[in-house]
Amino acid sequence: MSAAAHFAEELRADGFTVDERSAATLAAGVEAHRDEHRPAEVLATEANSPSGRRLQARLGVSVRRSTQFLCHPDEFAEWAAGRPGRLRMEDFYRHQRLRFDVLIDAGEPTGGTWNLDAENREPPPRDGRSWPEVPPIELDDIDRRIVASLPDTCVGAPPDGRWPVTRAQALERLDSFVTDGLPVFGPHEDAMLAAEWKLAHSALSSSLNLGLLRPLEVVRAAEEAYRSGRVPLASAEGFIRQVLGWREYIWGLSWLWADGPDGGWWSWNALDAERELPPAFRTGSTHMACVASALDHVEQHAYAHHIERLMVLGTLCLLAGVRPEALVRWMWERFVDGAEWVMLPNVVGMSQYADGGRTATKPYASGGAYIHRMSDSCRGCVYDPKQRTGGRACPFTTLYWDFLARNEEHLRGNHRISTQLGGMRRLADLDQTRERAREVLGLLDAGDL
Repeated sequence: MSAAAHFAEELRADGFTVDERSAATLAAGVEAHRDEHRPAEVLATEANSPSGRRLQARLGVSVRRSTQFLCHPDEFAEWAAGRPGRLRMEDFYRHQRLRFDVLIDAGEPTGGTWNLDAENREPPPRDGRSWPEVPPIELDDIDRRIVASLPDTCVGAPPDGRWPVTRAQALERLDSFVTDGLPVFGPHEDAMLAAEWKLAHSALSSSLNLGLLRPLEVVRAAEEAYRSGRVPLASAEGFIRQVLGWREYIWGLSWLWADGPDGGWWSWNALDAERELPPAFRTGSTHMACVASALDHVEQHAYAHHIERLMVLGTLCLLAGVRPEALVRWMWERFVDGAEWVMLPNVVGMSQYADGGRTATKPYASGGAYIHRMSDSCRGCVYDPKQRTGGRACPFTTLYWDFLARNEEHLRGNHRISTQLGGMRRLADLDQTRERAREVLGLLDAGDL
């Protein structure tokens, strides 16, 4: 809302006549505008969701292609049609790199390899280092007016100027990230620290989603920083893969399967997960230190980075069997970058495996050992990631084995998880573990875990 109001003010300053209005619905606003300005054509950028585009067509709005993405849904569908087997993000990413000549030298990937992800999985450093800060943005009169207009039902801490709402602010944030964040981004991009809400992540997603930044200018800025010797290749490549590869791939998948088999994204629930969202997701109250930390980041900043989303919040819901739609709607409500096209493939596909493996080749399920390795949460937690039975057993560890047992029939044909299923069958205390899992789920539902 603030970005729209600032844009309106910028247009007025440039000499445009601006009709800025509020209405109960977009349709009502368009019709009110038409009533005052007939016979003016209503022209808009393509909406970023199928329902939005259907509404534009129903209202007779003329549309132009969006410049917010580098691969139009029609182009992505054409690329996908040439691959009748399983789609792979890595293939799409290489296609994008070649298409836009990014980190390519003489037709080959810079440095001799396409993907340096293996170099970017280090746990959090123990040296107590400081992490790059985002440049503060002081709220102006427009921001304060918008904040004052928000209903009491809004969730999360009040806006504090953390997120850009103008192109000038977004460009400053991009420059700050490339200078201070990108050089140290790569190695610890999967790490989690309770006291650090973003570590070296860019925090540019909302600016990209609002159209304040264009994806290719962000990619080029990272590439130029590497080529000028200011940033290691692993950091530049890892960040570019997120923007040029994953972001565009998720955007394409959101359209490709919007009305797919069995109803598409909103309908898929391959693992028959029916549990309601844990109360902790609304109250923030839990004894699980990693979950409490991630929820606090969301509450304070409307943001948590991708590993907190996937391997903490998402994994807990996957292991517990939470309805995918409930998690999608919660993230859509809570995250500053939580657009529908973002959340459906990432949550239904990548996080909850509810699409039956169309997005990810295996469920991203893990026990407490992963969180212990990649975060600092387990040190002071009441739960022990090494225990799966007893009162101190880590809920992630307990529920991991219960998840495998509960979904064995669904997963037995997936070779990527066969080793884990074999390990589950060999557990001498599987019955006790599953009994503890029932206790854990009861506590989770009661908001007492």
